[in-house]
Amino acid sequence: MTYPSIRDWLFSVKTFAASMMALYIGLMFQLPRPYWAMASVYIVSNPFVGATRSKALYRVLGTALGAAAAITLVPPFVETPLLFSVVVALWTGTLLYLAIMDRTARSYVFMLAGYTMPLIALPTVTDPTTVFDVAIARTEEITVGIICASVIGSNILPSRLAPTLVERADAWFRDAAFYGRETLSGNIVGKALSACRQRLAATVNQLEFLLSQLGYDHTHPEILARAQDLRGRMQLFLPMISALADPLIALRRDLHVWPEGLDSLLADAAKWFDAPLHKRAADIRDDAGDSVADALRARVAALLPPHDQLTSWEGALLSNALWRLGQVIDVWQDCRALRALIAHEEGTWRPRYRHWRLGGTERFYDRGLMLISCAVPVSAILVACWLWVSSGWHDGAGAVTLAAVACCFFAALDEPAPMVFRFFAATAASVVFAGLYLFVVLPKVHDFPMLVLLFAGPFILIGTLIPRPAFNMVTMLVAVNTATFISIQSAYEADFLVFLNSNIAGVAGLLFAYVWTRVTRPFGAEYAAKRLLRSSWSDVALSASTAPLTDQRNLASRMVDRLMQLLPRLAASDEHRHPSIESFRDLRIALNALDLRRSRRKLDGDVPAAIDRVLAGVSDHYSRCADSRARQSASPALLATIDDAMHRVATRGLAQEAASGAPDATPRARLSQRWLRDTLHALVGLRLSLYPAQAGQRPHGGATEAGA
Repeated sequence: MTYPSIRDWLFSVKTFAASMMALYIGLMFQLPRPYWAMASVYIVSNPFVGATRSKALYRVLGTALGAAAAITLVPPFVETPLLFSVVVALWTGTLLYLAIMDRTARSYVFMLAGYTMPLIALPTVTDPTTVFDVAIARTEEITVGIICASVIGSNILPSRLAPTLVERADAWFRDAAFYGRETLSGNIVGKALSACRQRLAATVNQLEFLLSQLGYDHTHPEILARAQDLRGRMQLFLPMISALADPLIALRRDLHVWPEGLDSLLADAAKWFDAPLHKRAADIRDDAGDSVADALRARVAALLPPHDQLTSWEGALLSNALWRLGQVIDVWQDCRALRALIAHEEGTWRPRYRHWRLGGTERFYDRGLMLISCAVPVSAILVACWLWVSSGWHDGAGAVTLAAVACCFFAALDEPAPMVFRFFAATAASVVFAGLYLFVVLPKVHDFPMLVLLFAGPFILIGTLIPRPAFNMVTMLVAVNTATFISIQSAYEADFLVFLNSNIAGVAGLLFAYVWTRVTRPFGAEYAAKRLLRSSWSDVALSASTAPLTDQRNLASRMVDRLMQLLPRLAASDEHRHPSIESFRDLRIALNALDLRRSRRKLDGDVPAAIDRVLAGVSDHYSRCADSRARQSASPALLATIDDAMHRVATRGLAQEAASGAPDATPRARLSQRWLRDTLHALVGLRLSLYPAQAGQRPHGGATEAGA
């Protein structure tokens, strides 16, 4: 077991000091529930200033919104409890949907507003005249706790988020370097690689939330923009390096063709992936580059086959592999440079990788699954309210509110039931701790300093575990619930039956939430992965269709984002046909189809018609996959169509090469030559991705076979 670090102890002591300050202020101003101020400190506190500030701001806004909703909705519906339960459930479900839609720290506003309303409204339905006072008091108490947490966290040895961002980036670089080395050696299978893919995708997903907090950390806007650029290129690296594996494997394993110099080029590229990242930011200037990257690019250009060799399958594969390697080098250089800029917070940067796909901002949302996720808390609130009203249990409101909180907390997870159970277990433990304090310890406390002294030991010890992801949820809940259940007031008042009845209600509500979640959400990550796969097939069909696309960048961005969501949901495996590998190929097919749609407008002769036939075949194939909800084998007819298009592009390229090489060649002719090569690369990528088992089979007919 790893013992708490100095940083963990510092965070715990600061948080405890802020909680005691908040409790003291609440007692001094005689707030109705000063313990809520103490509990709020533990809810919003984070080891990093930016995270604490963002959560504090959003908690204030969410609490105010939820309180305003309670004040507005309780009076009109107080005489109709069942109808009111419907209103509460719909409010919570709607705000929860908005929270899941927003994958930044701002989602906390909607989450908190969603369950704050029932926390205030339900206990006051028996006496609606108190709803305004309760709402105001709760807002004041929470605000006091938030201010104390923010002031102490920001002014006493504050920890910034930027170093953590660099640490996360360095972990990504280690995984990416391993994945890159294995790919360059032709290895794409194995549990280690599959697990590495999952970690790379998970890191990229986590950075999205982290970057949303970075703006509250006094980070310069330019550094924040560079961090966004870094995440964007991290997102692209994994699909790009995976795309490089197919042509390399086909050349080495299937065709047994390996040009001289390629081995040393790949070996040097792999060494560069492992090169130290401690580059001085002063070296990152517009006029400075990476000498190793420049040398690798020059060697890639020297190995590129001339156009007359592209008529052979081997030449087309080699050109495709080198083209993709050049892109990987550009992206890796950008990642290294951006990491140095963020670490040192100085320097200038000019991107090496420039592509039409960059700049998309659209994210993928499985709205059907989101509705299911929100339906569980909504239905839980309705059923719990019905049981409460029917039973006439005086403290039943506590059961309903904690059931709502637990269901909302974990609604976005693929398998929320285990986390709801941990919530239940942590709350049950908190009831025991609170009872010991309330009936054994507090009767001996006569002043506030003694109270602080008696609280210090257990709360500081628990606080050291809050920064650790494995213990964060449980320890935070224990601290918050213990502070809440003790219900410290300005004068000691304790009734065992009242304590037992009110707290059993909360535990019963959490137990109900666990059972209800287990019953209504029996499916998990596998179901979510199947939905993501089917959605990706629909987008591949769209990318290859004739339907007009308003923004190809956003379509590409949506597909990459969906892939990053899919990979962590797939179990590690050493299968060659593992869904993660197939999903990379789906993405490559979509991006190659988009490239073909763009290039066909630049070409003439019989090439555009051949490209249209390829795109129609790809679109039909993936439409069948989406309709049948199962991956289908691509037809031999589509393979023949792709081979025919490759033959026409290669033939056209020979003619264009002669024209572009002439002394009087126009810039338009040279540009057309480049478009033809890019078109051939896209067609080769389609063939390799759709028919990986036939990578060693040369295209039938035409110059591509004759040239072989």
